[in-house]
Amino acid sequence: GATATSTWLGGVKCELLPSTSWDSPSTQTKLSGGPGCSSLGYGAMEELGPFRVNSDGKTLYRNEYAWNNVANVLFLETPAGVGFSYSNTSSDYSNPGDNNTAEDSYTFLVNWFERFPQYKNRDFFITGESYAGHYVPQLAYTILSKNTSKTIINLKGIAIGNAWIDDNLCTKGMFDFFWTHALNSDETNAAINKYCDFATGQLSTSCDQYQTQGVREYGQIDLYNVYAPLCKSSAPPPPTAGVIREYDPCSDKYVNSYLNLAEVQAALHAKHTNWSTCSDLTWTDSPSTVLPTIQQLIASGIRVWIYSGDTDGRVPVTSSRYSINALNLPVETAWYPWYADGEVGGYVLGYKGVIFTTVRGAGHLVPTYQPQRALIMISSFLEGKLPPSS
Repeated sequence: GATATSTWLGGVKCELLPSTSWDSPSTQTKLSGGPGCSSLGYGAMEELGPFRVNSDGKTLYRNEYAWNNVANVLFLETPAGVGFSYSNTSSDYSNPGDNNTAEDSYTFLVNWFERFPQYKNRDFFITGESYAGHYVPQLAYTILSKNTSKTIINLKGIAIGNAWIDDNLCTKGMFDFFWTHALNSDETNAAINKYCDFATGQLSTSCDQYQTQGVREYGQIDLYNVYAPLCKSSAPPPPTAGVIREYDPCSDKYVNSYLNLAEVQAALHAKHTNWSTCSDLTWTDSPSTVLPTIQQLIASGIRVWIYSGDTDGRVPVTSSRYSINALNLPVETAWYPWYADGEVGGYVLGYKGVIFTTVRGAGHLVPTYQPQRALIMISSFLEGKLPPSS
């Protein structure tokens, strides 16, 4: 079941869509990236929620691979100004950033657990992708540092997908992916490696010029899944009943239409607004790396997984691998293929304190492109075991 709720944090109203599981012992919060993008629009409606939107933009169909099959899932729109979340205080919009987002999300969770105490003692996990590579570790650290207060959040682990972790390493990984996937020329790749010092972050004018050239060279493709079609259809296919269908590149449009229906906003108990997937926020607080925060989480002993859809070009698997390598962790489980429905679902490498797994054939939003494989992967994470080797 899913009933939308809202919680006030002083003058800030955060929108939440809980998606409950009948018998799951665990709860997880799903955060989307951006910064400034909606977990309701992306997470719930396009990735891992119980329903997806038909091409008519008015009706839903069931997602048989929804993550509430294995956990109670909270889709939280944060900070104020994202999606349906808003504030009555104008100053709350003037300084959006990582610190405020972590504090507001923490306060929201404390209030939510007080309101629904039946979830209080269950194992709690935080997941997210993209810029949630910042949000998730920062919220986890905030929880651990404040767990001496009255409300204890039983945090057990985090999982971040195609995560923006370190500015320099993720940028290097992106341009390396362009070249290895035949999206950039040899000449441009050589110039980027010559003029861009990703080790120190000292990027010259020549570096900027060749990076711009690299972006031009890959042309009009969906960078978030370099092999996916673009949304071109002016006459989408009619809605059909049933389970998850083939990836539809126009899903964003369907979700936008659906969440702007007056009856849907009323059912969500949301303030009537012109809802959009991502908000145009001027981000004021973004550290260049969250590797030190991840190191602190590893030291705390909580579960840390980093997963990567291997067709994403924006925060590609190379970016994830460079970021993990910078942690200098010893390998405990050698690289192996994991399986879903008799086929390779991806690959796993186990480090001391971090599990790295890829999801084969998935783009930036892993469950959007490979819902079954994503569910198997996240089930393994929640159970504290590696993805199946056969």
